[in-house]
Amino acid sequence: MKKVIIQGSSRSNGHTNQVAKLIQKELECDLIDLKNYQIGQFDYDFKNRQDDFLPLIRKITDYDLIMFLTPVYWYSMSGLMKIFFDRITDCLKIEKETGYRLRGKYMTAISCGSEKKATEGFFVPFELSAQYLGMLYLGDLHTWIEKDKPDQEVIHSVQRFIQQLTKAIKNAQV
Repeated sequence: MKKVIIQGSSRSNGHTNQVAKLIQKELECDLIDLKNYQIGQFDYDFKNRQDDFLPLIRKITDYDLIMFLTPVYWYSMSGLMKIFFDRITDCLKIEKETGYRLRGKYMTAISCGSEKKATEGFFVPFELSAQYLGMLYLGDLHTWIEKDKPDQEVIHSVQRFIQQLTKAIKNAQV
């Protein structure tokens, strides 16, 4: 099973990336950093067809498990992540075959903030997007960083989450 983390942070090597590295330590997976791509905002005339979004989403559809990892910016996902999700509309209008390839994929969402508690409703856009796209949403995890590194509580929560993901995927495949 091919797995990927889609990281949507303004800092490639910031706190969110520390969580990505924790996940990669526990679960063999690739990492795609949205900061390394030029992805324009959604527009109804699809004028951004020549940017990096369509080639990137085509590549992402080759994965079985897609994990979206975003910092918490003003109580919601990062701007990079929001633009990426908005552009999935391209897969419903002009690149339908790519959109169809998302069906049946596993999706999860992970946030990284400075507070121990997730913002109420934070993960709703991820869950509803998965449902709309025909993806199997396997849950979410909120992490936080204090003193510039994840503490043992965060490390253990990531480990438990990976175990739950692995179990959920096995159960879904039976």
